[in-house]
Amino acid sequence: MPIGGFRLASFELSRRQWLKLAGAAAATGVMAVGVEGIVLEPQHPQLERVEVPLRRLPLQLDGLTIAQMSDFHYHPHFTAGVIETAVKIVNRLNADLVVLTGDYITVPQFEKHAAHRAGALQGAEPCARLLAALRARHGVFAVLGNHDQHADAEFVAGHLRKRGIEVLRNQAVPVERGGARMWLTGLNDLVEGGRPDLGRLLHQVPTGEPTVLLVHEPDFADEAAKYAIDLQLAGHSHGGQIRLPMLGAIYLPEMARKYPWGLRRIGALTLYTNRGIGTIGIPVRLNCPPEITLLTLRSVQA
Repeated sequence: MPIGGFRLASFELSRRQWLKLAGAAAATGVMAVGVEGIVLEPQHPQLERVEVPLRRLPLQLDGLTIAQMSDFHYHPHFTAGVIETAVKIVNRLNADLVVLTGDYITVPQFEKHAAHRAGALQGAEPCARLLAALRARHGVFAVLGNHDQHADAEFVAGHLRKRGIEVLRNQAVPVERGGARMWLTGLNDLVEGGRPDLGRLLHQVPTGEPTVLLVHEPDFADEAAKYAIDLQLAGHSHGGQIRLPMLGAIYLPEMARKYPWGLRRIGALTLYTNRGIGTIGIPVRLNCPPEITLLTLRSVQA
């Protein structure tokens, strides 16, 4: 009996130690995830290189590069540093075009009365100042997102324009090289009443010429695919921002639930959804790092 009692006591002791160690390991794991999600991942933008074959792209434009960034959600502590880092990375790419697909500021969720909109607008100028350092052969172009539209679209667009960034609001501009051209077009935000007018926009594009559409919300691709648009570039989703193993994104916003991330084909339309630079709600990313996309357009001859 003493021997049996000793064995039982030893087993209980080791079991208690195991539980203690398991608890410590779990706590360490949670802390590690916290450090990764709060401190490390949100501050390290990842470069994604994507080749995009387009059937209507002239041979003279084969190899044209577009650097895309999105969803900056400027905050002096949480996102200013990663925006600055991302700008430096983009400039090293020597892209032909840089495009910005919306949400330069943040209107707090569930707190959207006038005072909060005014507070959000304080981020427009410093965000534009950081983005003013961007360089590209054919220019830097932007569209607005739902947060910009909800706060004050003219105010946000005005600060971007003051810094040399062309804001496309239901507008189209030609991009020319080697005697050939394509059209870069920008649509107003869909979610917050920006009055997007795709018909008016496409009337500015000559029939048969390749068209790249900038629009904040990716799920608009189902509508865009009905028109002669070759490539849509969007953001809005943050890629989910927090993605759990086997479960995926824990939250996706309206108009970003169908095509939340990456390269897709919808009929003849190619869509790319960028994960964004900043964060919203909480300054955390998990399994979903900030993204800079370098898209290389390729001419595909039928």
